[in-house]
Amino acid sequence: MNTETDTAAEKAHAAPSEDAHFIVSVIAAAGDHDWPALRRQLSDLDPADIADVIEHVPLETARTIAKMIGRHLPTEFLAELSWERREEILPQLPPDYVGRALGELDTDDAAAVAADIDEKDLGRVLAAADEDTRLAVEEALSFDEETAGRLMQREYVAAPEGATVGDVIDRMRVEAAELPDVFFEIYVVDPMIRPVGAVHVSKLMREARDTLVADIMAPIKALIRREMDQEEVAHTFQKYHLASAPVVDEAGRLTGTMTVDDIIDVISEEGEEDLLKLAGVSEAAQTDSVFKSVRARAPWLAVNLGTAITASAVISQFQGSINQLVTLAILMPIVASMGGNAGTQTLAVAVRAIASRDLTESSAPRYVVREAMTAVSNGFIFALVLAAVVGFWFKDALLAMTIALAVLINFACAGLAGILVPLTLRRFGADPAVSSSVFVTFVTDCVGFLAFLGLATIILLH
Repeated sequence: MNTETDTAAEKAHAAPSEDAHFIVSVIAAAGDHDWPALRRQLSDLDPADIADVIEHVPLETARTIAKMIGRHLPTEFLAELSWERREEILPQLPPDYVGRALGELDTDDAAAVAADIDEKDLGRVLAAADEDTRLAVEEALSFDEETAGRLMQREYVAAPEGATVGDVIDRMRVEAAELPDVFFEIYVVDPMIRPVGAVHVSKLMREARDTLVADIMAPIKALIRREMDQEEVAHTFQKYHLASAPVVDEAGRLTGTMTVDDIIDVISEEGEEDLLKLAGVSEAAQTDSVFKSVRARAPWLAVNLGTAITASAVISQFQGSINQLVTLAILMPIVASMGGNAGTQTLAVAVRAIASRDLTESSAPRYVVREAMTAVSNGFIFALVLAAVVGFWFKDALLAMTIALAVLINFACAGLAGILVPLTLRRFGADPAVSSSVFVTFVTDCVGFLAFLGLATIILLH
């Protein structure tokens, strides 16, 4: 095996943002205001790689790049940037360049870019765009964020029921400039522009020119309403295994389409958001300042401090018992820690099931029973293991029995808390992913300490 050749191949295929030397050279060129070097380094990269580099350099470097050579970069890189970094560099780009970018991008990407433009600059940018782009962007921005109306692509291909395959192909060739960059289906519509079926492009190309599209269309599995939340849209795509779906207005008229590339972004975004919320962190962008990170995380740490003080208050009620039997202080963290881990396992399963809509009101009893039985079974196993360890360690059968009972009780409560806390939060309209972990940890700590110290006081000291 040729290690040097393999290393060279890895470097050749590595993303520019992963090449430390390349990033350093970009930062140096920007620091020297060497625009020919910057243009030479970035202009030939794929738009996604350009965006990746701009994400990884310091903010001042990113602004310098945008100011010096922004108008020479392919407009597609704007759609690839995170909204945080895009919002930071858009003011440095010429309005005519951004206006041209909105016209060249698909309408869903154009709307995403326009949403990050400062309101005072948006008018000048839209004035530099063509009228169709301006109207499409203004319509998209009229919808709430994270809805289908904001995310949908307004370019689509539709055909009347009486059209033939040849008619559709000829029309697409004539109007090629108006077609979306990527599409999977041709929607068949009635005279009111309501979708009645869809023909996959692959099927269309296999049929004879004189075949009616109405004869080869398939039923539409799902219609997306413009006001539908993006998470609900993603669930619909997953449920029906869709590559694209038509978006309709209140009257059922076709107004756009959603494609799977947008849904992948939504699923990734929602999954990352739920994961961060589960840890009590609302944001974690690499461009975040220390102040922004502290502001996002401190409130839940404050809540956690309150619950920790409460757990300590529980321990303080048994100071006398701990003074009489110091062994309790050695063993009580084990009970709380094992219960906490069991509760976190159940919580992770519950939050995931809620997010994927597997955990509903009808399925909740089955989930509660399953998780409770799982927790009790694990509690029984590890109660026996811990009892054997403590019995061998301290040569005290009553102490071993006490900690075994405490572990079993805490595991049972941890299982119930892990499933009931997120369900209760959802019932009251709160996001289960945001604060469940704090309350589950609170329950397992308090129950663990109370069960162990309480049982020890009763069994060992009386």
